[in-house]
Amino acid sequence: MTDLQQSAAPSTPTHGAPAEPGAGRASRTARSTVKHLVLIAVSVVMIYPLLWLLVSSFRPTEVIFRTPGLWINELFTENYTGGWTALAQPFGHYIVNSGIVVVGAVAGNLFACSLAAYAFARLKFRFRTLWFAIMLITVMVPIHVVLVPQYILFNNLGWVNTFVPLILPKFLATDSFFIFLMVQFIRGIPRELDEAARIDGCGHGRIFLRVMLPLMGPALATTAIFTFIWTWSDFFTPLIYLTDPNAYTVPVALKQFLDATSGSNWGAMFAMSIVTLVPLFLVFLFGQRFLVKGIATTGGK
Repeated sequence: MTDLQQSAAPSTPTHGAPAEPGAGRASRTARSTVKHLVLIAVSVVMIYPLLWLLVSSFRPTEVIFRTPGLWINELFTENYTGGWTALAQPFGHYIVNSGIVVVGAVAGNLFACSLAAYAFARLKFRFRTLWFAIMLITVMVPIHVVLVPQYILFNNLGWVNTFVPLILPKFLATDSFFIFLMVQFIRGIPRELDEAARIDGCGHGRIFLRVMLPLMGPALATTAIFTFIWTWSDFFTPLIYLTDPNAYTVPVALKQFLDATSGSNWGAMFAMSIVTLVPLFLVFLFGQRFLVKGIATTGGK
């Protein structure tokens, strides 16, 4: 066959990769559907205790533990009205106490941890690596190790049964996790910015205030959100230092609804637990994007 005949002959279709058959697409869709159903089922299992807490807050105490279901036959709102005034002070008083502690703790961590992080990340001083290693080691030290010495110290200073032991340590940069977080963030900020500010006559103070702090927004927001959540939910530390019922924070106040010698007011406790979860939910809802950005980014633009 000549070249002309070969070129004139109808070309046979090449056997390339065939289009995906409908059976393959259906199989992939089925796998995706099963995966989403499994994730939904796991999510329901994880969120079920919270849903049961919410539903039980609208049930009388004598009915709460009779059924694990989520169906409500009748809304029982007396748990909220009665629980708000069931303790020695209105429950709003304890929310205010927790708010004072949280605001002080957040301010202390933002102030002290940012300064310590800037020192470790930008300043050069003797034994900097050693001090940084010691700081990281304290992350692994349980709070129970230092609890007794701290209590003795605060008791000798007359600060027991006040908010000072709950707030003052935050101003001393005792939360090593946040220092490490900010150090990693600052290390991702180009040093050329520091050099440009130093050429303009800025010292370390102005560099920290005018250059670093504006760029550390995501890390500062992450620190504030985590500090809020952990401090608001802390039960152990206020239980140790606060003995006056009027000074109780929210977690310790909730414990007062339980009585080992008589009947416990479970309905009121569940209702007030839902009330105290609202600030946590709102903070996490509006701060979620800052959490993701603060942990995922390295400070560079």
